[in-house]
Amino acid sequence: MTVTNELADTLSAAALRWEEVALRTGPADRARAEAGVRLAYRIGGLAEPERIIWVASPVEGARLAANRGGGELEMGRCVRDEVRTRPWERARTEALARLGAEGWPLVWSLTGGVLWDPVNRLVNRIRGGVAAAADSEEAGALLRASTLDAVLGQHDAPWLSLFEALGAPEVEGLVMVAESAGWWWPFERVALVCERPAELHRDEAGRPHRAEGPALSFPDGFALYAWHGMPVPAEFGASMTGLTPQRIRAEENAELRRVMLEHFGYERYLAESGATPLDRDETGVLWRIELPDDEAVSMVEVVNSTAEPDGTFRTYWLRVPPWTRTAREGVAWTFGLTARDYQPLRET
Repeated sequence: MTVTNELADTLSAAALRWEEVALRTGPADRARAEAGVRLAYRIGGLAEPERIIWVASPVEGARLAANRGGGELEMGRCVRDEVRTRPWERARTEALARLGAEGWPLVWSLTGGVLWDPVNRLVNRIRGGVAAAADSEEAGALLRASTLDAVLGQHDAPWLSLFEALGAPEVEGLVMVAESAGWWWPFERVALVCERPAELHRDEAGRPHRAEGPALSFPDGFALYAWHGMPVPAEFGASMTGLTPQRIRAEENAELRRVMLEHFGYERYLAESGATPLDRDETGVLWRIELPDDEAVSMVEVVNSTAEPDGTFRTYWLRVPPWTRTAREGVAWTFGLTARDYQPLRET
């Protein structure tokens, strides 16, 4: 199948629409989601569930799913294979046959390929948060395993963007739920359906991020904290406003310490920590920041030889490998050269 400009435009539009679906927050459209659940059961060759139970977050859904409801709630076996896996495989097989070996990669790159990384990172963060909400490592592993029984609703956006753009009828029910709600767990007699997040905050690169408060939160208080995509403790964002070199050095977690150092600023850290240069020559000044239980940070301070409009000369800081021993060696490394080969005829 030839991917025409018209089809490419349709696919790109589908990716944009499904990106918005994946990032939706706020109350679910419960009536439409429940209609989608029932349709998905029928498409899978199953009787409709006797009950549809709403949960406020993935962690609440995972707990009920892991315990198969518990008490008097008889849920029956998990029917994810019938509801999602098999219709999914039919839709994918038909799409591959229709597109051919050449058309498939291009169509995927315009739809699911655009959405896969950001959405999958979010899914993995939620799974990690669900596991961390347990009282023990064993219970956490059980909860995380139960998330693998979930249909991901809005977070199935990468594949659904492709299937819907190609008009696959097998996923019509899944599309309805995804547009209307979050994750859901299909069992023979009961379907557990999760509300969407109450809030989602991201940085310019699309990574979960928030300085004050959770980056992702659900109506029952289940929340994930992140700093430019990296999981952090709940109090981490607030602590960034009062950073000092002493506080940075005292941080035991090496990853968090790197984030704090980048936020504080290398130049400021060097100035306030009383650091002394390792080497100085005509190319610049080599500085080294020793960090406990982590590799050192080496930076070369260089001054632009071309004046700014106001007559000043701008200073730049170049991150170089920790094994760097001279400023020339560090500057040469940024050009992919050795110190011996770095002999600029003219600086700009």
